[in-house]
This record gives sequence, C-alpha cells and structure tokens, in this order.
Amino acid sequence: MDGTGSEPDGGDAETETALRTVADALVEGHGAMVLTGAGVSTASGVPSFRGEGGIWRTEFDPNDFHHSRFLRDPAGFWADRLRLQEAMFGGEYEPNAAHHALVALEERGVIDGVVTQNTDGLHRAAGQETLAELHGNAARVACQSCGGTRPAEPIFDRVRDGDRPPRCDCGGVYKPDVVLFGEQLDPDTLARAEELAMGSETVLAVGTSLQVEPAASLAGLGERLVVVNFDETPYTDRAAVDLRADVTRALPRLVDLVDDRP
Repeated sequence: MDGTGSEPDGGDAETETALRTVADALVEGHGAMVLTGAGVSTASGVPSFRGEGGIWRTEFDPNDFHHSRFLRDPAGFWADRLRLQEAMFGGEYEPNAAHHALVALEERGVIDGVVTQNTDGLHRAAGQETLAELHGNAARVACQSCGGTRPAEPIFDRVRDGDRPPRCDCGGVYKPDVVLFGEQLDPDTLARAEELAMGSETVLAVGTSLQVEPAASLAGLGERLVVVNFDETPYTDRAAVDLRADVTRALPRLVDLVDDRP
C-alpha cells in the first residue's frame, strides 16, 4: 500500500517527533526535493494502478497498454485507452491536503520542487511551480508526427464517437502524453528530476513504494532520505526517517512545524 489509508494517522508522539526532525532538516538544510507516488493521488480518490485493488490487478491487462500494441493496433489501443481513462479519471478529482502542503513548502522555500510518478495533473492543479512529471500527464495527447500537444478530453470525445485512432491535422496519430509500457522516460524530464535530486541535501519520498525504476533510484541521490509511506520500501533501511503515516495529515503538520521554527 502507498501512503494513504486507515492505519497510522500521523498524530502519535513518535510521528510528531519524526516530523519535527524533518522540519529541522528542511529549514536548516541545503536544498530538498519531494518524490511522490500513487499514495498522494489515492487520497483524492484516484484509483491506483498497482496497489491493493489497483486496476492492473482487477480490471485491465497492462499488456494492452504497451507501446508495441499502440504501434501495431492504434485503433484497438485507443478503444481500451478510453475505457482506462474513464475508469481512472472519470470522477471529479481535486488536489488534497497533501498536494496543498507541498505547494506551501515550496512557497516557504524549504523544498526546491516536486518530482511525481503520477499522471493525474493534481500537483499542477494545486499550484506546484517546480514540477517534473516523470510519467507524463494524462490530460494531454501528443502527435507522433509533428510533436504537437493538446488537451486530451476533446480527443477522447472523438474516440467515443468512433474516431479511432484519432489523428492530428498533420495526419499523425495522437498518443496519450504519458509513458507507456515499453517506452523510455522523456530524457529532458528525467534530467530535470536527477538535477533536483542531486542538488538536494534531503529527498522526501511521499506516498511511493519506491519499487518502480528509474524513479525509485532518485531516492538515493540526496544525502538524506525521508520516507512517508504506510508500508516499508526497498529504501527503508537507508532512510534517515522512515515514517508510517497518512500523507494528508503528515504533510500539513510538517508545514505547521516549519512555520513554528524560529
């Protein structure tokens, strides 16, 4: 499970002490970056892919969303992608307290930016200024010929009406502007994320299992690692602070503790 749910709630004495330690590190340290995963989004109601009850386990076959399938059968890919989009993003999702807390930490100058594995766009909607979306943004599509991007929803409307695969005015096929299975991360986005991590004394990993590469490897690039996630991760033993807590309670409390610092 990622970092939300009904288990530890971020309110006990041990959690408070750990968060004070993190607040001290952020205020006194030299640069910090935040890496987020599905546990930040699920608190807004966005279904997870790999977590308990995740859609890869219950509703969809990941092989249907492989880049090779897109190239081989773009019409069939888009039919399945429409179903996936409606399952994942058919609700009205809003940024939650964790998203807003990260914006507040950036505004206070104690984090330099956020790197996210999430594709829902909620960090951007919350107002995060420095943001690297490693796996893209599901709210956009990109033409595979001219490289132009545009909002995804009108394209999904066309797919609903039978326009499969949807094409750009230049004749190229649109692809969701997300990283599909079998694709490499955008090198420029990955480079920005690595630059943020290597320039950070503290890397704060929030709501991520730290099992998906190469995103997980970013956690090891800073001098100090802080993990806020319900379950242990492969980085638990090397984390300076490894906290089992609800991100929607722990991060707002962290903002309070930063503000309480002299």
